[in-house]
This record gives sequence, structure tokens and C-alpha cells, in this order.
Amino acid sequence: MSFRLKAITREEHLAFVGTRPSVSHMQVPAWGDVKPDWRAESLGWFDEEGRLVGAGLVLLRPLPKVKLKRYLAYLPEGPVIDWTAPDVERWLQPMLAYLKERGAFSVKMGPPVVTRRWSADAVKAAIADPQARKLRDVEATAHEPQAFDLADRLRRMGWQQTEPDGEDGFAAGQPRYVFQVPFAGRTLDEVQRSLNQQWRRNIKKAEKAGVTVVRGGYDDLPAFHEIYVETAQRDRFIPRPLAYFQRMWKTLRAEDDDRMRLYLAHHEGEVLAAATMLTVGEHAWYSYGASTSRRREVQPNNAIQWRMMSDAYELGAGTYDFRGITDTLEEDNHLLGLLRFKVGTGGQAVEYIGEWDYPLNKVLHKALDLYMSRR
Repeated sequence: MSFRLKAITREEHLAFVGTRPSVSHMQVPAWGDVKPDWRAESLGWFDEEGRLVGAGLVLLRPLPKVKLKRYLAYLPEGPVIDWTAPDVERWLQPMLAYLKERGAFSVKMGPPVVTRRWSADAVKAAIADPQARKLRDVEATAHEPQAFDLADRLRRMGWQQTEPDGEDGFAAGQPRYVFQVPFAGRTLDEVQRSLNQQWRRNIKKAEKAGVTVVRGGYDDLPAFHEIYVETAQRDRFIPRPLAYFQRMWKTLRAEDDDRMRLYLAHHEGEVLAAATMLTVGEHAWYSYGASTSRRREVQPNNAIQWRMMSDAYELGAGTYDFRGITDTLEEDNHLLGLLRFKVGTGGQAVEYIGEWDYPLNKVLHKALDLYMSRR
């Protein structure tokens, strides 16, 4: 028998999130306010006794250039259900039926399920191996068999896995490959000792040079954004406008004071680096980062990251998440330096099961794919 699914209030949704050790920051009610171009709705799964046993934030966006009120339904890094259940159909079929009634022509979701992990040593060896071109082709340190069983069940249900686009290994939605530093069961000193020699040396160098890392507020967002735009030009990505970060700050912190933090690395009166950190339960994410090309020798990036990791540890985080990494290991890849930087923390590369699509209307789903391919 399937679970009963219906819309729930923000309060019910947030209360459910509070019962879980970790939920993606994209699956809290306030995230819907960060995305005004989408219509957000909180969904709840109820068992036979009427207990709320699952929740999800779904974002609905109308099909572009079509008068019909038909929507793409997107659950980024969600929903929050029992993904280990042998009968996952009981959870997903009611969701598909509900969203179809709401006018969805396609559903996209990102199950928060890990498939493989690579230790820092394994990633370093892969980078050094001229024969290794993709992380996905390198033998993993750990496998999660249940994730592969889940993927098979999803395919049998008609879900289609979204493959990473282009050379960088990033999907069109959320990253499939991330880098994480586990904190659980370790002291902060043990975490610091797991940093490689270069990281520890750079932290000391920043301290000796007089770099100070401070927590910022709403009024510091323009300073962050100025060097964020510089970073975007240097690293070849399209920057988000200042208004996006101001909206993030107001909406996320209205839900929880520690949901979003801003850090700035100062040196001789100038901001050299800045970054945002998001926290939900026992999981902290390095969300957006920025650094200027000036005075890089004083190592502000290592200083700001170590301060954020230390603060995340003090908040009770069991994982510090550096978010997306490239899947490509070739030397000419412009993101390889960022991967090396993250590997220096001694953490682990993590592969998630990825994002999956379910076409409720195959014609409109194909039309959206065509539209996105031409953008």
C-alpha cells in the first residue's frame, strides 16, 4: 500500500527537517524563497496512522514560451524519504500522481544517496596517473551496493538518469561529484592533522602575514560580490547578481540564524577572499567562494576555509561539504587546481546517484530538452 501524499505547511516541513540528522539545504522551506522564478510547495508523505514520515520541497517552473500551465517539477537533492526501502515505488508513485494533477509534464529529482567514495590518497594517485582521465573510471575506496540496487529499481519504474554534461563532469542541475571532510568521531586537532603539509603551511603563513578572517553581515555582501565577479571572470563562469545573495541572506537566516554565514579574509585593510557557508543539522556546506588575484602569497583561501571548517565543527557538523568537483583528471582541465585544493584537506571524493527525470508527458519533456540544448 502506498503512502498518502499531500501538501504540508512550512511549519510542518521545517519541524520534520528538525527530526533528521541531515537534510540538503535545497530541501528546507526557505530555499523556495531563494528561487522566485519557481513556485515552491512542501510535500508530505503520511503512513497509515497519519504520521508524517517523509517530506520534500518541490519547485515548479512553467514550460517556456507555452501558454498552457504545464510545469517542470524539480526536487533538488530530494525528496527526504527512506531511500533504503525495498519498495521505493510506495514513495514515488504517489508523488508522480500528485505532481501530474498539479500540471507537471516532467519530474526531476536528486536522491541524496551516495554510490561511491574515494579517499584523498586515491584521488591524488588518480591525478598523478597519466592513464586516468575520469574519476568515475578509477577504482573507488568504498562502494554502496544499495545505491546500485536503487538505480536499477528507478530505471524499471521509468526514471531516466541525467548524465553529467561536458568535460567538467557537472550535471545541468546539482553536482554528482562532491568533496567532503568527515568530522564525526574526530577531534578538531585530528581534522587539522589530516590536512596535507601544504595546507598546514599555508594556514600558518596567512596567520603570520596578518590575515584575519571575520564573520560578515548583510552589509558586507557587496564586498563579497565584488570579488565574486572577479572570480567568475577568472574561472569562466556566469556570476549571480548581488540581489540573489541578498535574498539568500534574508530568507535563509529568517528560518535559522545559522542557516547562512558570510566570512571575509582581510589583509592590510583589503578583503582578499570571501565565502558563504550553509548549515542544516549536522551538515555544513561551503556554498559560494570568491578571491582576488592580489596578494595570493598570503594564502587567504586556506585561512578562510580553515576558519569555516572550525566554526562548522563547533556548530556540531558531522560533515563539511566542499560541494562540486570536476570528474575530469586531465592536466589541461581548468578545474583540476580546485580539485587539488580540496584534496589537500584529507577528505574524500563522493559520488551521488545523480539526478533523474520522469517524463509525465514525453512530447513536452522532449520539447524542454530541445529548448535547453539551444540556450
